[in-house]
Amino acid sequence: MLVIVAPGQGAQVPGFLSPWLELPGVAEQFAAWSEVSGLDLARYGTTADAEEIRDTAVAQPLLVGAGLVAASAMLSPLSAPSPALPAEASLVDAVAGHSVGEFTAAAIAGVLSPKDAMALVAERGRGMADAAARTGTGMTAVLGGDRDEVLAALAAAGLTPANDNGSGQIVAAGTTEQLAALAGNPPARARLRPLAVAGAFHTEHMAPAVERVRATAAALSPSDPTVRLLSNADGAVVDSGAEYLERLVSQISSPVRWDSCTRTLADLGVTALIELTPAGTLTGLAKRALRGVELLAVKTPDDLDRAGALIKEHAGVLSPSGTDQEG
Repeated sequence: MLVIVAPGQGAQVPGFLSPWLELPGVAEQFAAWSEVSGLDLARYGTTADAEEIRDTAVAQPLLVGAGLVAASAMLSPLSAPSPALPAEASLVDAVAGHSVGEFTAAAIAGVLSPKDAMALVAERGRGMADAAARTGTGMTAVLGGDRDEVLAALAAAGLTPANDNGSGQIVAAGTTEQLAALAGNPPARARLRPLAVAGAFHTEHMAPAVERVRATAAALSPSDPTVRLLSNADGAVVDSGAEYLERLVSQISSPVRWDSCTRTLADLGVTALIELTPAGTLTGLAKRALRGVELLAVKTPDDLDRAGALIKEHAGVLSPSGTDQEG
């Protein structure tokens, strides 16, 4: 069983898009998405510095565009990446995205067209950037420690466990004062790592962005997914496009339960996991949580041949209902 996963904000690094723009048709695709998003995505992915691409309004559409190009090139290697994901996407057993990566996953699964996904995620990025500017907030990764003690320490500081990533990693989010309180009284045997993000994503502080994105989403016509599509809310496989779209909106102010997604993949019997560019974060988590599963971080087009081999070897072993296929 093969799953494709898409990373979230923070995975981007300066210049990561450069090798992808050398593929036929990719520069033209990014030019079209730049018009949709109102951003020069090719420039941000090639020559912009780390501070520029840290901007939430930039990072989110940039990540989704990069993931969709990588997915298209991987799933249809004999043709140039196109605005529509190839029919080969139906061969994949499951897709999932972390935070903004859910928009990439939604397009791969056919819930949204790539164009609609780009338009919606651009509005999400703008809305979350505006919400973050209202109050001094941030996020800190808590690494290690006893899970119950970590959650108790976050609660004592008034923080939200905004990302529960499993593998001993929980991301705390809240005001700068609350984060300072946690730093002054950290949970035992845990390391704190402040994250370079603009605000407390996936918390109540993002409520203004929820209504803004919901208004844009109301004009879209989602389709039901063509492959298993996991939700960050609870790790469930969602078979309704309308429900998934609503989850995309509400997730803006709700915690990401990547630990639950990982458990669902384990229960389904995943044997291979491919992470789309800019890859590395989710395969790193999977090394600890999904032992024995073949992992591939697709960072450049040089990784496409290996991705194709994994798809050929592992994909298509489950029926849509999650049972083994015959024959």
